[in-house]
Amino acid sequence: MIPALALSLGEPAGIGPEIVARAWTALRDDGPTFVVVGDAGVIDAAGAPVAEVSEPAEALGAFRRAVPVIHAPTAAPVIPGVPAPRNATCVADWIARAVDLAMDGRAAGVVTAPIAKAPLYAAGFPFPGHTEFIAELTGDLPHDGTRGPVMMLTARDLRVALVTIHAPLSAVPELVTQERVMRTARVTHEALRRDFGIARPRLALAGLNPHAGEGGAIGLEEIEVLRPAAAALRAEGIAITDPLPADTMFHDEARAGYDAAICLYHDQALIPVKTIDFWGGVNVTLGLPVVRTSPDHGTGFEIAGKGMARADSLIAAIRLAADMAKRRRGLA
Repeated sequence: MIPALALSLGEPAGIGPEIVARAWTALRDDGPTFVVVGDAGVIDAAGAPVAEVSEPAEALGAFRRAVPVIHAPTAAPVIPGVPAPRNATCVADWIARAVDLAMDGRAAGVVTAPIAKAPLYAAGFPFPGHTEFIAELTGDLPHDGTRGPVMMLTARDLRVALVTIHAPLSAVPELVTQERVMRTARVTHEALRRDFGIARPRLALAGLNPHAGEGGAIGLEEIEVLRPAAAALRAEGIAITDPLPADTMFHDEARAGYDAAICLYHDQALIPVKTIDFWGGVNVTLGLPVVRTSPDHGTGFEIAGKGMARADSLIAAIRLAADMAKRRRGLA
């Protein structure tokens, strides 16, 4: 048995409380067990029984009867669909506390409910998002392997890792360097072995240009950057293809030929993920000393408090985090 996962509540005015309540209902009998770091009253208002605890270890005995919560109250009242700027610091503090629990081993890993970035930025939050914040929080902790963070999205039998994330499309060609491609591939290769139990990972590298550049007729990045990166990685013992046309990489037969795709920009990776499994995709941060997963959707302010939110992605994120934590402990 692994310790409970630490689940940061995220933006309390979004759908986070509702999907946490629904995830607990789905998982209460068989697990994985999680403990929420956030405001207990907000979860209670979402319709789930709550058991306040002080440590993740207490969650194991409470989980079948109630949502275990390490209570940290909001600064302002929570109105579904209406984020309160005063609560932004609370949201960041919940994430930091969940990460602390994972870093000292009291929690098996971290699962993060969605955050709203605009209120965080207005409160002075200096990071683009969860991924970079958690990388900073864990920066002094030793990590066995190439350091991330690298964002991976999973959906059914598809895994995609991103070389660039929230960059304007006009900036992508300059950002796609041989060094970044190779680092992303190394982190992904190591994580597939360590966290996903794949002994000999196979990576597929997406091209940047239509038809992967058509031999230089539609762009030179494949010739000047991507092919040399792939060749260097193969020299290190990493199985990776030369750049492939992205429009033919994601159908059923193509996906059977690799364990993860290295994609170069946001939509190249997320469109196939959300097409294959819109409700169940999971965001995973690779290359960190702690396990971290998240649902692959936002705060859903427009439906918050209306009983419409689906917990599929959060449930999948909790299950994946537990599987990864077991593998890191040699239990799977």
